[in-house]
Amino acid sequence: MQPDLIEIDNILMSSEIVETHFTCDLKKCKGACCTMESKFGAPLKHEEIEIIGKNLQEIKEYLSEEHKNEIEKNSFWMEMNGEYMTRSVNNRACVFVSWEGDIAKCGIEKAYRDGKINFIKPVSCHLFPIRTGQFSGTVLRYEKYHECEPALKLGEKTKTSILDFCKEALQREFGKEWFLKIKSLIGV
Repeated sequence: MQPDLIEIDNILMSSEIVETHFTCDLKKCKGACCTMESKFGAPLKHEEIEIIGKNLQEIKEYLSEEHKNEIEKNSFWMEMNGEYMTRSVNNRACVFVSWEGDIAKCGIEKAYRDGKINFIKPVSCHLFPIRTGQFSGTVLRYEKYHECEPALKLGEKTKTSILDFCKEALQREFGKEWFLKIKSLIGV
C-alpha cells in the first residue's frame, strides 16, 4: 500500500514520516548510514561544498590519515550527472567518517559540536532517514534500510516519529513555521 502524501506550502511529505517511529541506536547500527557500500557518500548542495571547503582544516582534525589522504588526493566531493556528493573511501565509508571505536560518526558534526565550525553537516545527512526529491516541487520520503531496524525498535520505545526525530533538520531546511504547520495539520 502506498503511503499518503501530506502537502504543506508546496512540499509533499510521505505520511510514513509521521506514522513511523524512529530513534537512531548507534550502539547497534554502528553508524551504518555513514558507511553503506557505495562509490559515493552523501548528497551535497552546491553551497555546502563551499562551506565545507572553508572549514576543511578544522574538520580534518577529526579524520583518520586514510580519509585525510583521500581528500588530499581526490578532494572531498564529486559531481555525477549534475548531482554533488561526498566521496567515499574504499566504496564504503563517507570521506568524513570519524571512528569512535567501531562506531562511525561525522567528522563535520564533531567539529561543529566542539565549537570549531558553525556548520553541523550536509542537510541530506541531517535529514536522514528522510530523503528529498523533486517532482513538481519538493518531495520528502522515508528511506528504508535494514541497517536501521534498531532505530525502528528504539523509536517504538521512545514513541518518537521520524518527523520529531528530524525536527531540527526539517526546521533548518524548511523553517520553523513550516514545521509547526505540519504539526498542526496532524494534530500533535
